[in-house]
Amino acid sequence: MNQLTNYFKNNIRQNGMVLALVFIMVLFQILTGGILFRPMNVNNLVLQNAYVLILATGMLLAILTGNIDLSVGSVVAFVGAVSAVMMVNWGVPVWLTIISALIVGMAVGAFHGYFIAYMRIPAFIVTLAGMLIWRGLTMVILKGQTLSPFEKSFQAMSAGYLPGRDITIGGLNVISLLAGLVISLVFAAMVFKSRKNKAKYGFEVIPMWLELFKIAIVIIAINLLTFSLAAYNGIPIVLILLIGMIGIYTFITQRTIFGRHVYALGGNEKAAKLSGVKTKRVMFLVYTNMGLLSALAGLVVAGRLNAATPKAGTMFELDAIASCFIGGASASGGIGTVIGAIVGGLVMGVLNNGMSIMGVSVDWQQAIKGLVLLGAVFFDVVAKKKS
Repeated sequence: MNQLTNYFKNNIRQNGMVLALVFIMVLFQILTGGILFRPMNVNNLVLQNAYVLILATGMLLAILTGNIDLSVGSVVAFVGAVSAVMMVNWGVPVWLTIISALIVGMAVGAFHGYFIAYMRIPAFIVTLAGMLIWRGLTMVILKGQTLSPFEKSFQAMSAGYLPGRDITIGGLNVISLLAGLVISLVFAAMVFKSRKNKAKYGFEVIPMWLELFKIAIVIIAINLLTFSLAAYNGIPIVLILLIGMIGIYTFITQRTIFGRHVYALGGNEKAAKLSGVKTKRVMFLVYTNMGLLSALAGLVVAGRLNAATPKAGTMFELDAIASCFIGGASASGGIGTVIGAIVGGLVMGVLNNGMSIMGVSVDWQQAIKGLVLLGAVFFDVVAKKKS
């Protein structure tokens, strides 16, 4: 028990929001009369919050540098408008539209990154200007009107499911169940490999029983998710996209030189520069990446709505920023993880979904989410002072 207590004390930033997420899920499961964890609603949670998790992943890198990006919601709308014009008006194939939209997003991010990194204009000002520029261009491209519909193949990326939905046992999709088992085995293997490497180089490792406890909790969560999806329509394609993205960006932030440079830049820019880190290039790439993920989120949103609208993406930047701070990222930069941002995004998603099921008005939903964000940052400040 002492070991367990010490572990949670030493990792309060990482574990606090996970416990909060579990508490919120259990609370809304009770308050909604069991609706929250119904298979159809679990499926809706995945589809509805995909864009938040994508944006939160990119926003985390910006926050690690000590900055934010206020333009992501407008970029989402702009990319959706560009892709709609290409497919609906010009008849461009879906695959070429997707590639072109991602390139447009990267160009937008590079535009922001150039002024932030090389012209030394504060990121707040540059991205605020970007928010106005791209929203205005969205209105110009769409002429204030909604443009639709899209091809089924384009919609499948954000609203489709993996093939094999008819392969079932007892009404449960076999592919979903197998996916849960495979992901569980891969996760366990990765944890044991990481533990072995730490022990090999003399780093401290937690007790084996605690490691097994953590693995068991995660595996249970994974299989509960895949079981719920198996009872509905199977695994959404966008979930595969999210898992791949989380894996890639977790690797980038924790296992690559670029990731270490991002943390160093956010921790102390002058010290990082004196240490040989090319801080301007790192900042430029961070915002280029933010443009890329904003474009990806724009494609997902447009595909789910089956339309491009001038008001798409409104307030998305606040959801992404809140997800990162709720997930343990520091407002001063240099602290935060991809997994933490994902947990923060899930907290926001469960709050939105649970309150909507209960019939809470949108006004109160905004107020409650604001209080949760303030509480998360307050918790972060208090934890810092204690440490």
